[in-house]
Amino acid sequence: MDGTVLVADDDRTIRTVLTQALTRAGCKVHATSSLTTLMRWVSEGKGDVVISDVMMPDGNGLEMLPKIAQDRPGLPVIVISAQNTIMTAIQAAEAEAYDYLPKPFDLPDLMKRTAKALENRRRAPSMPVDEPAATEDGDLPLVGRTPAMQALYRLVAKVMNADLAVLITGESGTGKSLIARTIHDFSDRRTLPFVSVTGADLRELEGPQRVLARVKGGTLLIDEIGDIEDEVQARIVRMIDSPGDHVPRFMATSQGDLSRAMEEGRVRRDLYYRLTGATIHVPSLRERVEDIALLTEHFLARAERDGLARRRLSKDAEELFRVYSWPGNVRQLENAVRRLVLTSRADEISRAEVEQVLGDQPETEPVLRGRGGESEKLSASVARHLRRYFDLHGSALPPPGLYQRILREVEAPLIEIALEATGGNQAKCADLLGINRNTLRKKINDLEIRVTRRRKLM
Repeated sequence: MDGTVLVADDDRTIRTVLTQALTRAGCKVHATSSLTTLMRWVSEGKGDVVISDVMMPDGNGLEMLPKIAQDRPGLPVIVISAQNTIMTAIQAAEAEAYDYLPKPFDLPDLMKRTAKALENRRRAPSMPVDEPAATEDGDLPLVGRTPAMQALYRLVAKVMNADLAVLITGESGTGKSLIARTIHDFSDRRTLPFVSVTGADLRELEGPQRVLARVKGGTLLIDEIGDIEDEVQARIVRMIDSPGDHVPRFMATSQGDLSRAMEEGRVRRDLYYRLTGATIHVPSLRERVEDIALLTEHFLARAERDGLARRRLSKDAEELFRVYSWPGNVRQLENAVRRLVLTSRADEISRAEVEQVLGDQPETEPVLRGRGGESEKLSASVARHLRRYFDLHGSALPPPGLYQRILREVEAPLIEIALEATGGNQAKCADLLGINRNTLRKKINDLEIRVTRRRKLM
């Protein structure tokens, strides 16, 4: 890489790591913990690329983007943020950031994006948008730092102002309608009505006309399109083709696989192709297990803001939350947290209390399940994870060295669990894994696995 990179982050460790990595790659680096200093450098004409955190001691990095664009048109700004919410991704897109990465970020990935920014030097201009209506993060439980959620954030930001119909798929309770509402509220149709309807609203002959009169060129969301009878589907096709003077943006939700429903004749082909200008899949909690703790903290904080007692989960309770299958997804998680806040006798919620609340709901199931509920092979789960990882990079490829990184991610937990199952006995663990004991010892050292000898309680 060749160029000068301006780094702004209040975390000294991040500044040091980025400075060392970029310098080794051939860049000149100016690093600061102050937005004021960053803006002075920009106004002085320094830097070919900016890497900036959002929350800084003297301001908000996103709020500086319009000023940077005014002072230095075409200067790429890569936003990094620990605020892993859909709001951050949308605001970064609206402020025309060159790129957005959540913390903790993958350093090789950030280096590759920086190299691309240095090569391009200028970002293609995008359509300006009006300032969105103020919305608090607490009103949007679309939080998560997993690749699945980050990919969702990026896609929502991309389709926000695209003049495309949008199909939103996902299980019950994942937030499909919330995604639709978010797209509308931050689109250029935000001042127009958002209307959600079901098949029943369109069943009467005059139903479509009444609905179009209500939406007035805003956004029309058709809920659970796959459950609507064929006659009404035909009526929807005619409504999309002849919407009148004020053409709304059409969206639809579906719990099931709409393409399969089309192949089976349950959904009209002409309707399917009219609604799938862009398709957004909202992942279930089983597809983003690592976000459960983050969501739980979010709902505990929301309950406290609502005037309820301050509560936290014990370690055992957290683990039960993590392995539970959550058939009702985010909606079920929110309801469970709120009930626990109301019924818990102490500040710390115990595992027994969680078991009691979840005992009234569907039984705990293995987390590794397919989208349709059937058991899923490990290879299929890994394949889905890898596809999401590749999708996250868009048209670019992931950073080099992917093979070893993936092997390390699989190998480390396999050895850790095998050691736990054998009570830390390396001879037994090596036999269980079918590898040489010296090989196991080397892998333990290379992967920095902590070995604890204990008596096996089985």
